[in-house]
Amino acid sequence: MSHIEIKNLTKQFEVKGDTITALNNISLSIERGEIYGIIGMSGAGKSTLVRSINFLEKPTDGQVLIDGVDLAGLRPVELRKKRSEIGMIFQNFNLLEQRNVLGNICFPMEIAGRNRQDAKAYARELLKTVGLEEKEKAYPSQLSGGQKQRVAIARALATDSKILLCDEATSALDPMTTKSILKLLKEINERFRITIVIITHQMSVVTEICQKVAIIDNGSLAEEGDVDKIFESPKSDAAKELIYEKKEGITPVRALKTSNQIRIVFKENSSYEPVIANAVLTLRKPLNILMADTRNVGGTARGEMILGLPEDEDSKKSFIAYFREKGLVVSEVIGDV
Repeated sequence: MSHIEIKNLTKQFEVKGDTITALNNISLSIERGEIYGIIGMSGAGKSTLVRSINFLEKPTDGQVLIDGVDLAGLRPVELRKKRSEIGMIFQNFNLLEQRNVLGNICFPMEIAGRNRQDAKAYARELLKTVGLEEKEKAYPSQLSGGQKQRVAIARALATDSKILLCDEATSALDPMTTKSILKLLKEINERFRITIVIITHQMSVVTEICQKVAIIDNGSLAEEGDVDKIFESPKSDAAKELIYEKKEGITPVRALKTSNQIRIVFKENSSYEPVIANAVLTLRKPLNILMADTRNVGGTARGEMILGLPEDEDSKKSFIAYFREKGLVVSEVIGDV
């Protein structure tokens, strides 16, 4: 297990004479054995951030410390050794097409000078870990996307990595395969106690597997903390936009729109009471359900709704007070859902 500390990290690029700031004064602390999510929209800077963790991108300013060791202070040979402890998996798998599955997993061990027979034996152990022992002779072109990602995970573990960086590792996969890969990553985290950092633009990935999350917006840190707390009560506009993400295939019903919108989150102790019906009966005012969903947040099913309330301020306050009295987390929604 490894502890990652990022201090005041800034990364700038020179593009045609202009200075582009990709990351601006980012500070994060990722604890040993944690599954940590870094989320943001496309172009937010999250991939640059994860590549800074292993110094594939050297920061313009600031520090990256692994177990207290400042990567900027390492000599090239020391940095290469440190990088061997940091595995990385990508959206597009990056497998060697001319090598079979076993050869792909052995490749980093061969580069590290490991005995060929020992490398093959360990690669077969890793294939069992990722559930692909029967595919050792197959080539990447013969595998599904999910199988390719499993091989990539096994390859990333081959050098006894203490940290696993996942850069949009599930973005190219269908929802069912994504769930299976996330389940595998969680099992690997629990079995090997590897620190896992997941880069994604999907809040559903973060709520499924991560304990903590940092939200990156235009190169800056918008918000960070425990996933369940941010899911319940997002503070920044960037967090709200990601949490209120529109579901694929669902078209909002414009006729139900109202300027008074709130989001309620059901905790375990409030999940079994017909809260909405009781609120309408008690307050004798109508409301509209604009959206309803259930998400897995840290292994617990959490319900959420977006409600359209009456336009008058007194009714709005009455509904908010009622829901909070019943133990629900309530926040106002600004703009369209």
